[in-house]
Amino acid sequence: MSTAQSKVYIEILRYIRAFIAEKQLSYGDKIPSERELAEKLKVGRSSVREALRALELLGMIETRRGEGTFLKDFREHNLIELLGTFILEDTKAIDDIIEMNNLLERNALQLILSNDDHETLHLLGDKIHNRVMSRYEFMKELMVLANNHLLYRIWNVLNEYVYFVHKGNDESFYKKNHGEKLINALLEKDQAEVYRIYESVSLKENVE
Repeated sequence: MSTAQSKVYIEILRYIRAFIAEKQLSYGDKIPSERELAEKLKVGRSSVREALRALELLGMIETRRGEGTFLKDFREHNLIELLGTFILEDTKAIDDIIEMNNLLERNALQLILSNDDHETLHLLGDKIHNRVMSRYEFMKELMVLANNHLLYRIWNVLNEYVYFVHKGNDESFYKKNHGEKLINALLEKDQAEVYRIYESVSLKENVE
């Protein structure tokens, strides 16, 4: 797909997202037709058709012959998350996402400090010592170790957005042994040291 085609494609998706929000549509509601979208956006119907086909393949919309195109159940698909990535064009939104990510990770560290699962921490220490782990892989292990399912799920969804904006170098994370140092501080229940090490690898510090 050329750059020009990509821009048209994204513009169509943006419009659909805005239409859903403005009309407060939900499962089973109808969205504009291929012809209506083409006329509104002044683009070719073939471009609109491709965008709608992609959403249909993702299970987000369905076309009913002779009736039109309708939204499918948001609870079973990732329409909100997928279209929500467009908020990442907003600098303030990016800052908020990174800040929230850091808050979730700090909360997870606090939960780990309050429990006594030394065995799992030692196993994670062995794992990171024996192979290279990216910052994301390491933090995912810690989020699971925090033993709060809701916290983990929110963090995991948020990191689908973080992936697009995080420009930090994972190589510096494992070359400086930040992971091993953080685990040692957690094992020693040294809260000040845990947060000091975390601040050196927090995404806020690594985003350009």
